Amino acid sequence: MVLLSLVATHSDVDLETVARLSVGADQVASAVLADGPAVSGAVTLATCNRLEIYCDAATTDDVEAARSAVITRISGLSGLPESWVSSAFTTRTGEDVARHLFAVGAGLDSAVVGEREIAGQVRRALIESQANGTTSGPLVRLFQEASRTAKDVGAQTALGSQGRSIVSVALELAADLSLTRDFTDKSVVVFGTGAYAGATMALLKEKGCTGISVFSSSGRAEAFVSTRGGVALTPEDLPAALATADIVVGCSGSDNRVEADDVERVRAGVDKPLIIVDLALSHDFDPAVGSLADVELITLESVRLAAPSEQAAALSQASTLVADAARTFQERQDSRAMDTAIVALRKHTQQVLESEMQKVRAQHGCTAAAEEVEFALRRMVRQLLHVPTVRARELAAEGRQQDYAAALEALYGIDLETPGERRDEATCPVRQDPPATGTA
Repeated sequence: MVLLSLVATHSDVDLETVARLSVGADQVASAVLADGPAVSGAVTLATCNRLEIYCDAATTDDVEAARSAVITRISGLSGLPESWVSSAFTTRTGEDVARHLFAVGAGLDSAVVGEREIAGQVRRALIESQANGTTSGPLVRLFQEASRTAKDVGAQTALGSQGRSIVSVALELAADLSLTRDFTDKSVVVFGTGAYAGATMALLKEKGCTGISVFSSSGRAEAFVSTRGGVALTPEDLPAALATADIVVGCSGSDNRVEADDVERVRAGVDKPLIIVDLALSHDFDPAVGSLADVELITLESVRLAAPSEQAAALSQASTLVADAARTFQERQDSRAMDTAIVALRKHTQQVLESEMQKVRAQHGCTAAAEEVEFALRRMVRQLLHVPTVRARELAAEGRQQDYAAALEALYGIDLETPGERRDEATCPVRQDPPATGTA
C-alpha cells in the first residue's frame, strides 16, 4: 500500500485554474478505479479553492501509473491538455500525504488560516467516497485521522477560538464597504442552497439581519428557507430583489451566471450602493460587475488578501500537532503493513508444520512420541520466526516494507495482496461525525 495525492490549491495556482480542473471532479475517483489495478482506492476533495485527489496504490511501482491515470481522467473530464493538467498538480507520497491533508483539515492551508468549514468538507469527502464505493481501508484511516487532528488543533490551540471562516471574512469586508456596518437594516440576497449558503445565513442571522432572500436556479430555495428562515425567490422575483438589495452573496456555482448588463439594467435608477460577494469558484457573477457604478465586488481572492494573520505561536503549535499526527499515522501504517507480512509468514510456516505433523500422526498415531515431535517442531518454528519478526520491525522503521514483502514472495512465494482484500477492508463500518455547516 502506498498513498499518494495530487494537489492543486490556491497556494500554487490561481483560482480560475482550480475551477477549470474541477469540472467533473465528482467522477474522477470512480473513473480512475475503472481504469485498472494501479489504483485500489480514491477520494476526491474539491472545495472553493482546491482540488485534491487521494489515491491508494498497491506498490511504489504503481505510483506513476496511478498519477498518470488521474491526470488522464481529469484531462478528459475538463477538456484540458494532459500536459497542462499535469503541471498544475503537486504530487505527494508517503508521510507528506498525511501531513498535507492534516494541515488542510485543520485550516492551516486555507485562505483564512484556521477556518472552520474545511474540516467538514474533509469529512464529507470521505463519506461521499464510501457511499460511492471508491475508498479503501488505508484512505479511510487517513481521512479519519485528519478529522481527529483537526479537532485536536481546534481544542488545543488559539486557532480554534478565532471562529473565522471564508464567509465571516467576506461579510466583514462587506461591512467595511457599506455605508454602515449594521446588518439589521440591510437587504441581502443569497444565491445558492449549499453549505456556503447555510453558513452565510447563519452568520447573517447572528448579525441581526432579517431581510434575507434566497434564490436557487435549481428550485431548492423554498425547502432551504423552510428550515433556516428568509424568503424564497422565484426567477420572476429576482430582478426586483436585486434592485433593492444592499448586499448579494453568490455561492451557488451554477451555470446560470449573472452578467454585468443584467445587474446594470435592474439597478438603473437605484440610488444606493450594491456590494456583490461572489464566493463561487466558477463565479455566480460576471467579474465585470465590479466596474459598474456604485457596485463593489468581493471575490475569493479578495478574501484571501484580506484574511487576518494569525498569531505565530498558535500557528507553530498547530503545525507541530499536525506534523506529530502525520508521523504517528505513517508509523502505524508501516507497522500495519509489517503485521500483515508477519501474519502471512506465520500462516505459511504453520501450514508447513501441520503438513509434517499429519505425516507423523499417520506413521505413529497419537502417541507420546508424536507429541514430543510436535512440541519440538513448534518450538523450532518459534525460534526460526523470531529473527524475521524482529527484522520486520526494523525495516518498518526504515520505511523498507516493500523490501520485506519482496523477500517473502521471492523466498516463500507469499503474496501479501489477495483478491478483494483491500476493497473489503474499506466496507467496514466507519464512525461518521455529523457534517459541519459551511464548505471551504
